[in-house]
Amino acid sequence: MEEELRCISCKQFYNNPVLLPCYHSLCLNCAVQLQQPAQNGANGASSSTASENAESLASGSSGDYQESDKLSILSETDSGVVCTSRPNSYVGTPNGLLFPSAVSLACPICHKLVYFDENGAYNLPKYRIMQTIVDKYSETRNLTLKCQMCENEPVQDATVMCEQCEVLYCDACRESCHPLRGPLAKHILVEPKRGQSMCFKGKDGRCPEHETEIISMYCLVCKVGVCAVCLMDSRHTSHDVQAIAMMCRAQKTELSHNLQQLSERAKSTTEFIQRLKGMSDKVNENCLEFELLVSAQCDALIESIRQRQAQLLECIHQDKDLRVRALKDQVATCTSRLQQTTALLQFCIEALKETDNMSFLQVGSMLINRVTTTDHSWHKEWSAPRVSPHFDLTLDDKSVLKAIEQLNFIQMKPPTAPTIIPEECSAENNSVTVAWQPPSHSHVEGYVLELDDGNGGEFREVYCGVETICTVDGLHFHSMYNARVKAFNSSGEGEYSELIGLQTAEVAWFTFDSVLSGSGLHYSEDNVQVTGEGWEHRVALGSVGFSRGVHYWEFTVNKFDADTDPAFGIARIDVARDKMLGKDDKGWAMYIDRQRSWFQHAGGHEQRIEGGIATGSTVGVLLDLLRHTLSFYVNEEPQGSVAFTDLYGVFYPAVSINRGVSVLLHTALDPPSDIDDI
Repeated sequence: MEEELRCISCKQFYNNPVLLPCYHSLCLNCAVQLQQPAQNGANGASSSTASENAESLASGSSGDYQESDKLSILSETDSGVVCTSRPNSYVGTPNGLLFPSAVSLACPICHKLVYFDENGAYNLPKYRIMQTIVDKYSETRNLTLKCQMCENEPVQDATVMCEQCEVLYCDACRESCHPLRGPLAKHILVEPKRGQSMCFKGKDGRCPEHETEIISMYCLVCKVGVCAVCLMDSRHTSHDVQAIAMMCRAQKTELSHNLQQLSERAKSTTEFIQRLKGMSDKVNENCLEFELLVSAQCDALIESIRQRQAQLLECIHQDKDLRVRALKDQVATCTSRLQQTTALLQFCIEALKETDNMSFLQVGSMLINRVTTTDHSWHKEWSAPRVSPHFDLTLDDKSVLKAIEQLNFIQMKPPTAPTIIPEECSAENNSVTVAWQPPSHSHVEGYVLELDDGNGGEFREVYCGVETICTVDGLHFHSMYNARVKAFNSSGEGEYSELIGLQTAEVAWFTFDSVLSGSGLHYSEDNVQVTGEGWEHRVALGSVGFSRGVHYWEFTVNKFDADTDPAFGIARIDVARDKMLGKDDKGWAMYIDRQRSWFQHAGGHEQRIEGGIATGSTVGVLLDLLRHTLSFYVNEEPQGSVAFTDLYGVFYPAVSINRGVSVLLHTALDPPSDIDDI
């Protein structure tokens, strides 16, 4: 955690730290030394901006530099901050005419400028939580406070601290920089640790502007704690305020959650570093095995190959050195990143222990942003090795003696294109099967099969593996699909094979799918008949889904002897299986009894139509995805007009029945001839 506790300017542990508007921090003494007189017109301040700031100054009060107002005037621009609530703490433009005593301070990290009045960096709020953590850290390690004025190394231990200057001095620097005479004679010098505790001692949660009031609320606009009297102030009347304890608890909860995620990242990185170190050993082991293999092959050849052998082994060693060096570099990079993350984790954990709500809220948002940014910035560099421990080289030991001088390692190349076997390729219903031969004289580790969208569109990957045959289901009916395949190995991917076109069926053959359907139903062996078993409605789905084309199927009512209303239609894959079809917004159905029928979707039913069903009746369902409509037939006659329109997506044939009903499914039927009349 030391990295978080050292000032970016002096590189020492923070002493009397202050918080910049950009949420970076400095020692107060460092901030004072870094501030400079503001230049006229710096950062392109316009005359209109200067005028606005002048009005702000005219309306502000002077002589009040309370910390509660300082962060409320921060602007997101890079040209400084704009005065709103306390113009005499920070000044919005370095115009020398308006602010003859203005000074500026550039953040050493993000280089954003902030402008002050004559009090300069003393206007900055104290970074209390940082000082608390530094004090704890110093106490546990028995660290002594260092002089802030020593220019030579090593820096001497501080012996006193001035309460007014808030600077630590050793004896020599105190004598030269802070003599006990003249205007400094009235300054009080105290023991360093006591002085620090006095500087950062809180005021028991009391409002800095109304000392008799307790801070109870937090202004989300000004980012400061306020009391009941402050809420009646014109500055906060229209602002959103929350209970300070609730705000602190909420930010601590969010930070804890983000820390947990970042901690998991750090843990996985630690394990990854161990893997990298283990891979370095594996590289050495594989190198030894490879050397033995090459030596055995070379020893089997004639004596003239031995001179070449030394060159081959040197190549292996060079490759090994490159891999080991790359892995060591990656270990170093990951270790550095892990150290930074661990420092942030420990610092945030210590910050969570802060009991002073206002102190924590000073930096709660900043810490949350840092943790979130660190988590999002994790790169694949921390999860994948840069190099492999395996050697992708092989020795060609089939060369004849005449080629000994040219004997060398050959690098593995990407395979050539596979060959499609047309006689073994087929299309059935809405699925296609593609088979291919491996490329000759090539090392293959796997294949990638790609199909277009059935309409001449872009190809997409549908299979990746070692098999040389693949069946793809769930395609569109009445569509021509083009397929191609390529092989790959550790060296890369090869060329694509020639295209083959496969035509899916014009009409759909399907059955009931007992896996997709709900429980409480009984199916025949061929899954074309379904019977209800209980009093509650259960939904049975077909085995295929439709997204284009015109499809027609029928149900024969084999049994209908109960006081029930079976429902026929279509459904999404996630339709409710334990209620009547059409009761939710995932089903479109016609439910029918012995005398009449209704169309139903999302629980609403309409279009009462006379004419029912009995045992032996047929119910037809026409799904026209060219027109995006759904219609019904009873005994081959239209049951009303078009039932539903604007149907887009994937739909499954569906029926809902209960006890006393049994239906038989008929598929691959031609649409009715009067389809245009519906």
